[in-house]
Amino acid sequence: MDKDNVIIELKAVRFSYPHSSLPVLDHLDFQMERGAKIGLVGHNGSGKTSFLHIIMGLLSASSGVVRIFGKPARTERDFRSVRQKIGLLFQNADDQLFSPTVLEDVAFGPLNLGKTSEEARDLSQKTLEELNLKGFEDRVTYNLSGGEKKLVALATVLVMQPRVLLLDEPTTGLDESTRERIISILNDLDISYIIVSHEYDFLAATTRNIYSMREGRIIYNGDSSTLHSHYHSHPMGGHPHDHKLNS
Repeated sequence: MDKDNVIIELKAVRFSYPHSSLPVLDHLDFQMERGAKIGLVGHNGSGKTSFLHIIMGLLSASSGVVRIFGKPARTERDFRSVRQKIGLLFQNADDQLFSPTVLEDVAFGPLNLGKTSEEARDLSQKTLEELNLKGFEDRVTYNLSGGEKKLVALATVLVMQPRVLLLDEPTTGLDESTRERIISILNDLDISYIIVSHEYDFLAATTRNIYSMREGRIIYNGDSSTLHSHYHSHPMGGHPHDHKLNS
């Protein structure tokens, strides 16, 4: 791996939740290069979401090193800078949407970065149009369907023009048409991303490499193109197996 091209690096990272003696992440090592499109699988509770939150500084590692775009990320100030470059799509869209209308939700991020009201509005409308959400500007966010909320939540992330995208179960509970829209959106993006998902076919359609969480660590499994046939060749294919997809 080209060190100069590494944009996210975690070395020997440990993390445990308060009052728990068992580590969620245990001496975890991970590197992501610019342009990578990674799928991450693992059993519920294996630490996938915690891993994403460590990258964003929403959780603090008890030990180890987090380095983003070549710089150590330790303090809240460091991670404020990280959040301007890396966007996180939460598993539950309601955790991401809090303004009365769609336009207000999407414009919040640009306004928070110091954009003028006009600049924020223009960026938001452009992003909504790119996601085929033109006309949603004045819709009440609370009244949107689950799929519509997920797409608007994605708009609130993409409007920030991130260099890296982290997506936590982006298709959970979505109908097939919304799922296909998200696949199309992701395949059109020219940025690096990590997708946490239990849906192997979705990962096969959107990522290039697959990793799994095991015993608090991340293990490389292989090329995502093997996922579809691998998934369907196992009656228990809805979760990763002990053997590797590609040694």
